[in-house]
Amino acid sequence: MRSGRKLPRPASYDGGKRGVLEAGSVQLRVISALMIREALTRYGHENLGFFWIMGEPLILTVGVMVMWSLAGHQTGGDIGLIPFVLTGYTMLTLWRHCVQKSVHAMRANIGLLFHRNVRFIDILIARATLESLGGLAAFFVAYLPLTLLGVFEPMHDPLLLIGGWFFMTWYAFSFGMVLAAITELSEAAERFVPPIMYISIPITGAFYMVSWLPETAQKVVSWSVLVHMFEMFRSGLFGPKMIAHWDLGYIVFHCVLTTAISLPLIRRAQHLVKMV
Repeated sequence: MRSGRKLPRPASYDGGKRGVLEAGSVQLRVISALMIREALTRYGHENLGFFWIMGEPLILTVGVMVMWSLAGHQTGGDIGLIPFVLTGYTMLTLWRHCVQKSVHAMRANIGLLFHRNVRFIDILIARATLESLGGLAAFFVAYLPLTLLGVFEPMHDPLLLIGGWFFMTWYAFSFGMVLAAITELSEAAERFVPPIMYISIPITGAFYMVSWLPETAQKVVSWSVLVHMFEMFRSGLFGPKMIAHWDLGYIVFHCVLTTAISLPLIRRAQHLVKMV
């Protein structure tokens, strides 16, 4: 017969808090390992290896800066051409890479689910984090020497700049999750991703400031949350030299909304992928 006596709790029992912390620590290690795996798979470990994480966006950005400078393009206001191009193309590269790398990411990495602690969302987080850190490193690798050479003025508000980059990463990650799920649920959806990315370029704010546009155009582009993130990022760099139009509440609302939409889609898609 069973006795009614309860078994004693372990001395280390703390109501489950330790279990939550340990689970979080495990997932952080999983994401870190997935980031290293993704970098090695994409760039290898020979020659420059991990340098290409920031080398690819850096080469693209520097190349565009040189071409724009040679073509004699000018910017509005008191913002120099090179700083303007650097901020625009680094953020644009982050947006495009985070989204495009999410397409069929679930199907391509289904073998990793053999490991008990790996989930699809961990794979997507690792990819987005790798793109974000590589792009931010590329920005600072270009920014620091140009500042020392006098091309850039010192950064006005680093926290504001990092905040703009963080929200762009969050939004690109959540939007990428939506596309990752949809492309698994429908084969035809993959064909629409490149056109969507090209169509989104004019509404990113990469090539203009809102204050440079006519009033009617300002009202139109202000509906794009991407424009708010670009303006926030540039506001952190340029400060009072420019008039920035961005709304933190609008940015957070769209990030939360897109994340809320993406999570059930990912859950549904992962069941389909596991069955295939």
